[in-house]
Amino acid sequence: MDRYLIINADDFGMCRASVEAVSNLFKNEKSALTSSTIMMPCSWAPAACRFARENPQFAIGTHLTLTSEWGDYRWAPVSVTETTSLVDEEGYMWHESDQVENNVDIDEVEAEIRAQIEKCKAFGVNPSHLDNHMGSLYGIETGRFELLNLTIDIAGEYGLPFRFPAGFGEAHFDNTMLDIKIDHNLIKMLIGKVVSYANEKGVAMPDNLIPNEWTGPQCDSYENFKEYIYELYKSFPAGVTETYMHPSVECPELKAITGSWQRRVWEYELLNDPATRQHIEANGIKLITYRDLAAMKK
Repeated sequence: MDRYLIINADDFGMCRASVEAVSNLFKNEKSALTSSTIMMPCSWAPAACRFARENPQFAIGTHLTLTSEWGDYRWAPVSVTETTSLVDEEGYMWHESDQVENNVDIDEVEAEIRAQIEKCKAFGVNPSHLDNHMGSLYGIETGRFELLNLTIDIAGEYGLPFRFPAGFGEAHFDNTMLDIKIDHNLIKMLIGKVVSYANEKGVAMPDNLIPNEWTGPQCDSYENFKEYIYELYKSFPAGVTETYMHPSVECPELKAITGSWQRRVWEYELLNDPATRQHIEANGIKLITYRDLAAMKK
């Protein structure tokens, strides 16, 4: 079985630094980026949407956002209907995914998901796919899987693929970025039902979801990070794997938002380096987009 890889740039429109980085990567035909998703509650979403509208050849979707994790840079829901359960005491979205699962009203979540997709469309963008910021709609923090079922329902209604792995193995359970807290056996028991439900709704999903981690020597230097990523990509299994990054250009804005700004800059540099795409293709891995995935899964 062939190996396919989707590299998605999350957080498009989160800030100006992300808009510049993702736009540059798409314009660079030798970059390794294949897809991206826009954060509609954020201040630079209109600029990201403008790029997507003017460049419909690129696979750019909606990054469904229910969390607002930074200390001083926050955002609120898009929906103009009732949003009481979606926000904290300051009126912004919850900081963490477990807070989302513990507090949100399912009807308000549905309204917010639809509002974010419709706002994207109102800017003239036809989303290529959906994914989810910080995994707040997966239900894997507390086992509240009705959020996942709802998201699959809406993805099916819009005819869009959704980021959720069709299988779970040790590579997923051990991944600190995915940070799965509920019982692993429960997930193994339920994953078949989730996949069957997605198939019933016509929602294409990648076979694997394996993001890079930030624990170990890859944190020490760009050279270490690049070496780690190249080895990680070589290990990807057969089928369609998605991995994601958060590329951004270095600037004062990004440094003011997050103390982990360096990681996002390294991710941008890595994806922009022609050697990364060459490495992937030299290992027999075919880079595809989310539109390709949708066609493959029909």
